[in-house]
Amino acid sequence: MQKKEKLIIALSCVATAAAAVLHYAHANAVLSFVVTAAALALLAVIVGDSTDQLGRRLGPGATGILQSALGNLPELFVCIFALRAGLDSVVQAALVGSILGNSILVLGVALFLGGLKNGTQRFRSEPPKMIVTLMLLAVAALAVPTLAKELHTPAEQHIAGLDSFVAIVMLVLLAASIYFFLKGDLAAKNGGEEHDSWPVWMPIVMLLCSGVGAAFVSDWFVEALQPAMESVGISPAFAGLVVVAIAGNAIENLVGVQLAWRNQTDYAVSVILNSSLQIALGLFPVLVLLSFFLGGAILSFILTPLLLAALVLAVVVSAFIVYDGESIWLEGLALIGLYCIIAAAFWWG
Repeated sequence: MQKKEKLIIALSCVATAAAAVLHYAHANAVLSFVVTAAALALLAVIVGDSTDQLGRRLGPGATGILQSALGNLPELFVCIFALRAGLDSVVQAALVGSILGNSILVLGVALFLGGLKNGTQRFRSEPPKMIVTLMLLAVAALAVPTLAKELHTPAEQHIAGLDSFVAIVMLVLLAASIYFFLKGDLAAKNGGEEHDSWPVWMPIVMLLCSGVGAAFVSDWFVEALQPAMESVGISPAFAGLVVVAIAGNAIENLVGVQLAWRNQTDYAVSVILNSSLQIALGLFPVLVLLSFFLGGAILSFILTPLLLAALVLAVVVSAFIVYDGESIWLEGLALIGLYCIIAAAFWWG
């Protein structure tokens, strides 16, 4: 285990302990929110590192499946607790924000910094093309319940059934896409990073510990979220779209940018875009189905017009960026600018 990994584990333990103290001491809501967000981000990094180490022993195919299943574990816990607390609008904004954050913000930062350091960066365009094509299909599926309601079709009276059916279809599509990527060897694999191998038992122990920690911290994070929003004056839409989304996707945010900086653009683009795809085809549908049994708010695919428009813009623009198989720093800067404009539109709600 490298010094950097030991430092992250130590910082995670300190942040988690501090979050627990602040929570049970009923400390200032804003301070509790910041500390729990930091703890959640550090736990996400540990989940990612542990998944990578465990996957190396199981082969590249199993690594891809593990990353898909466990990479969004902290965000899954946050969304579950938020739904139980009745914050379905925050959850909806957080899921869309995660897709926006990866598709335009993280991709933009990665291409901007990678382009400044390495000049024009080139990558295999076939895997990203397939990912953004699936993303376009996912956004089209997400748009159908919204259109059914906004256009006042007969399906408006059966939104719950329509949401469930769309969720099942999307999960089938996710399973098929995983099979396609693994069979065609399109799943991204990073052979350039140098890591000391962990002992065989350590990734399992770290996954269990970080999973338990993420469950507790997510609960504290959600409890601090509402009073913190009221104290600072942040709208639920902005909190979900920006703050919760970034905290829950720390691992992709860090890894994707680091890989682009090292000029490993193939892997960087695949990691970043795959995260958006997993959220759209996996996490969102799973939470929609789970919400019927959690006892809190019911999550729906019905989005506000601005959320849906932002989602469409993000996917279309990112598709144009990756289709030619090369990028420059200016494209990255343009993506960052687009994200800032979309975030600004949600600042007031």
